[in-house]
Amino acid sequence: MTRIPEEDRDLIEKAMYLPMVVVILEKDFKVIEKAPFKLRQPYLDLVDETLRAVQRDLKGVKDQMRKKQMKVQQTSHDESFTQFSFIWKGYEEKHNYFNPAIRNRVEALLNYYLKKIKTPLT
Repeated sequence: MTRIPEEDRDLIEKAMYLPMVVVILEKDFKVIEKAPFKLRQPYLDLVDETLRAVQRDLKGVKDQMRKKQMKVQQTSHDESFTQFSFIWKGYEEKHNYFNPAIRNRVEALLNYYLKKIKTPLT
């Protein structure tokens, strides 16, 4: 049983997933730069704007975690599971996450940020 309230656990999980989204966007940006698109700039702009939004949210999450005395770090990783250590107000808990579930959550966040950034034609 976890001592961490659901609201704080959600914040910790954002601190786990958002850096993964940042890494994916940075890699995609590099791939798009080299890809043979006729009009490359709109894609680069979309990825760059999305990356800035994720980084802004990640900074907010880190600030909140610092205020609430929380930390998260990956402690181990294998083919199926990744283990994270949650530190919450002096208590430490280990949590295992199924790697495909992590991938699905990161993909859902990526979809959310890409669709959130879209600007309508004016």
